[in-house]
Amino acid sequence: MLYKPFIEFAGAGATVPLLGFGHVLMDGVKKAIDSDSFMGLFIGGFKAGAVGTGAALIFGYLAGVIFKPKMK
Repeated sequence: MLYKPFIEFAGAGATVPLLGFGHVLMDGVKKAIDSDSFMGLFIGGFKAGAVGTGAALIFGYLAGVIFKPKMK
């Protein structure tokens, strides 16, 4: 609703991780409410955000394995 015109105005800047993640969650919840009614409140955010969250975890792990971080 309100975020769609902002995405069109700002372009890729509106889909950066913090703003974009919130938008993905809310969009997923709206779509899930349409199909699953009340349970969509709980299911939609998980379904919509699962791919991005999973990718962040996997790439973070791989970066830790490849670059051997050293704690001081």
